[in-house]
Amino acid sequence: MGRTSPPTKTTKLRASSTRAPASRVELDRTDRSILKLLQRDASISNVALSGKVNLSAAACLRRVERLKQSGLIRSIVALLDAHALDAGTVVIIGVVLDRSTPDSFAAFEKAAQTVSGCMECHVVTGEFDYFLLVRTKDAESFNELHAKQLLYLPGVRQIRSFMVLKQVLSTTQFPI
Repeated sequence: MGRTSPPTKTTKLRASSTRAPASRVELDRTDRSILKLLQRDASISNVALSGKVNLSAAACLRRVERLKQSGLIRSIVALLDAHALDAGTVVIIGVVLDRSTPDSFAAFEKAAQTVSGCMECHVVTGEFDYFLLVRTKDAESFNELHAKQLLYLPGVRQIRSFMVLKQVLSTTQFPI
């Protein structure tokens, strides 16, 4: 059951890093090409990248730095194989808090960041207050996580878990 009145949830609207959010940046065709290529393979050398977008290496590096400074490129990461790391099971967890106050949301958000295997935590509208995406080894590992951590999250009234049977799509690439 959802909330009866919409609470003020300013604690939910936090920047994910200390960098200021990206302002509206005008992207030309070359910028878009750079972003597409870096999304596919961020380990590409600047020389190889510059060749693919028909720029000099120096001009390409300046553009990439500008895209970083603008906040469009937040970070460069390695994507790991979850199955190889014994984290192949995905569980989506819907959470309803017992109170809709800034303090209860802040306490839950802080605690959610410590849940083992929690990859994402989203504030949502509707029946649930949050959705967590958790990766774990298997159903038995999730059951242990549920018993030892999830049941003790602060302010939780209800938890509903959805074990993913088949991952149809998961991508880190934005359509540009």
